[in-house]
Amino acid sequence: MNTKTTSPSSGDATLIVTDEAGHTKASAPASAMTPMQFSIGRILVPVDFSEHSQKALRYALAFATQFGAEVTLAHIVEQMVYPGDWMYPPLAVTDFATEKREQVIARLQALDAGSGVKTQHIVRIGRAWQEVIEIAQEMKADMIILATHGYTGLKHALLGSVAEKIVRHAPCPVLSVRPEERDFL
Repeated sequence: MNTKTTSPSSGDATLIVTDEAGHTKASAPASAMTPMQFSIGRILVPVDFSEHSQKALRYALAFATQFGAEVTLAHIVEQMVYPGDWMYPPLAVTDFATEKREQVIARLQALDAGSGVKTQHIVRIGRAWQEVIEIAQEMKADMIILATHGYTGLKHALLGSVAEKIVRHAPCPVLSVRPEERDFL
C-alpha cells in the first residue's frame, strides 16, 4: 500500500491510499485524518463513597490534572418513596436536607483533599441517574467519569444499572471505570 497527499490550490489537502497496481483504495481530506485535540474543562464524578467510586475519582483527578479541568463530585441520596405532587416529602428527606448535607459535603471534601485540583461538591436527593444527568446538563460537563459495579444476571435485572442509564442519557462522553480492569494511569 502506498499513500500520497495531494495539495489542491484551493481547499483541503487529500490523503490517497493506493495498492501496488495503483488502484485507489481509500481517500479522505487530510483534516479528517489529523488527530483531534481534546479540551476538557469540567468533569463530573458521581460518588457513593464505595471503593469503586473512589477509583473513578482517581481517574477524574488524573484527567483534571492533565487537562487543567475542574472536577465536580456529586452524591445523590436515593429516596425509598417518591412523593406525588399532592404529598409532603417524607420526614427523612427533610431531616437529611437540614442536618446531614454538611456531613456528606465534608466526606466529599475529604476525598479530594490535597489533590491540587479545583473541585465542587453537590449533594442532591432523587433518582441517582436522573440527578447525575441533570447536574451534567446544568454544569455543561465535558465528561462524566463513573464507576460501574459490573452486576450481571439477576442482580442486574433487580437492581437495574445506574451507570447504564447515565451512559444512555448523558449529554457528554462517559468513561466507565470497572473494578477489575487494568488501569492506564
